[in-house]
Amino acid sequence: MKEKRLLWLVLLFGFSVSAQVKGIVVDEFNKPISYVNIWVEHENNSTTSEENGEYNINCLPNKNLIFSALGYEKKTVKASEAEKVVLKVNAFQLSEVVIAKRFETREIEIGKVKNETYQAFENGPRIDAKFFPYLAKYKRTRYIKQVNFFTDNQLESASFKVHFFMVNADGSPGDELLSKDFIVSVKKGVKKTFFNVTDFGLKMPKTGIFVGFEKLIIERNKLEKEVVDSNTKAITIQKLYFPYVLYNYVEREFIYTFSKGKWNRQTKEDINNPSDKMSVYEPAINLILTN
Repeated sequence: MKEKRLLWLVLLFGFSVSAQVKGIVVDEFNKPISYVNIWVEHENNSTTSEENGEYNINCLPNKNLIFSALGYEKKTVKASEAEKVVLKVNAFQLSEVVIAKRFETREIEIGKVKNETYQAFENGPRIDAKFFPYLAKYKRTRYIKQVNFFTDNQLESASFKVHFFMVNADGSPGDELLSKDFIVSVKKGVKKTFFNVTDFGLKMPKTGIFVGFEKLIIERNKLEKEVVDSNTKAITIQKLYFPYVLYNYVEREFIYTFSKGKWNRQTKEDINNPSDKMSVYEPAINLILTN
């Protein structure tokens, strides 16, 4: 009898750990919201709503889920009550974009690094951002024309979200410079892809800019592979989400990563042997500026 009780406890515990929360995210008019960022509060566990607004995530029912999407108010909901989540349109509206006359007679590419050795790896759900400081020489090429990403993609096509962040007074990523999601797609292979952002009317801020990418945890980005344990010969299914954005191993004074529902800053004081700068993996992102 004691063994049966133990078995039930094991089964209940296993169920609670792997509980799958399913739901849909809609706006105030009951229209589904695509590509909503959904995080388990204080955990490195997230997902993305599909194009039809539906989502699913493994977490305990008593955990809080954080829902955020560009143009909507952020919302925190108990997982057990998240079958249908309604997001309100953000009352704050960005200034209207004014498309100034451009000559495009000058172009410079910024963001190149000395050590252009690219690496790709699965780093879990998060937003990685690269900081571009403002330099006086950008005065004659103040408009952002293109953003370039180095990617590794094993699917025919895969998508991710691009972010442009202002810089807060403390140097951290601030408000988004775009008023709507910028979703881009890349083809299969390892390549550098150029995305034109002229229509957004973005200027290089004098405080600098953070450019980041967000992996979309959606079905059409998923690749499943069978993995065989070399010792037990047991077969498990590994889920990978593409594309991977490649990284450079560079020296920096700091780096920001969005995980567990918040921005996290790593500096030289956070490592065991701090020096003037620390070596980090930084996403391989370049910008093309024009006049």
